[in-house]
Amino acid sequence: MSNTETRPAELRCGGTPVEDGPPGPASRVEILTPRDVPLGGPRAMTVRRTLPQRSRSMIGAWCFADHYGPDDVARSGGMVVAPHPHTGLQTVSWLFSGEIEHRDSLGSHALVRPGELNLMTGGHGIAHSEVSTPRTTVLHGVQLWVALPDEHRDTARDFQHHVPPPVRVGGAVLRVFLGSLAGAVSPVRTFTPLLGAELLLDPRATVSLPVDPAFEHGVLVDRGEVRAAGTRLGPAELGYVPDGAESLSLANTSDDTARVVLLGGPPFGEEIVMWWNFVCRSHAEVVQARADWANGARFGEVEGYDGAPLPAPELPNAPLKPRGAARGRAGR
Repeated sequence: MSNTETRPAELRCGGTPVEDGPPGPASRVEILTPRDVPLGGPRAMTVRRTLPQRSRSMIGAWCFADHYGPDDVARSGGMVVAPHPHTGLQTVSWLFSGEIEHRDSLGSHALVRPGELNLMTGGHGIAHSEVSTPRTTVLHGVQLWVALPDEHRDTARDFQHHVPPPVRVGGAVLRVFLGSLAGAVSPVRTFTPLLGAELLLDPRATVSLPVDPAFEHGVLVDRGEVRAAGTRLGPAELGYVPDGAESLSLANTSDDTARVVLLGGPPFGEEIVMWWNFVCRSHAEVVQARADWANGARFGEVEGYDGAPLPAPELPNAPLKPRGAARGRAGR
């Protein structure tokens, strides 16, 4: 998915964690509330964005999280995102309902369906389009980005597809699409240790999941009310759980099935610059990536999409200036 804001902010994210004492207990959960972002056009879909934001820009290598729907496409027009570029990242597409047609400059032509992972590696540069199919009546899911570490950020473009099997763990059914959790393992390749999973929690159920203490975690609630490590989270809220915990408790406090997306990874430890659809290391790299997209270089062409590619927005008036780095915080 593209960041289709017409005036996207340039953000300096992540950075080497500062020495601010030992990791806090898992009960210290920070609640991140989303902001609404239209995807463009008079009947635009609206997505709810929880990463990045000023208070916290990354969770592990996860640097971008959009949550959308359930969206009646007869009213909104669904998702129509023309070819656009990505660099320095991997995109993770995960649906709860609906269907999206994906095309990219690697030549991939695939469908994104509920419970199926599509992971695209931008690396040095890739372009792709995303359009909800005519069969779609309700579109609902998440779009996530993963920052590539410095040694791999110019890797070759790639596309992977995986259908994780559902696994029952106590009062929950989980699908692990990246990494491992409760004995379930995804075979999908990533460039840093990651966890990505969908969990369906039975009504009033509580589960305690063993987690890697080197990981920080994010609990994104799609539906229901959930207590993560004792902290209440409502729909569309993202709970940040710091590293240091060996288990994570999730409790569904409602009488209906709750759904959450669990993200995790070790603190990224590198500083990145994000602007539009680019994850770079400096303002100069952002300027070059934008120029390469405008002149048709580097990103390749998306075959089969009937329409013009997205033009790049105007750059900020002044280059981003670094600020003091703190664990997971963003500056402008």
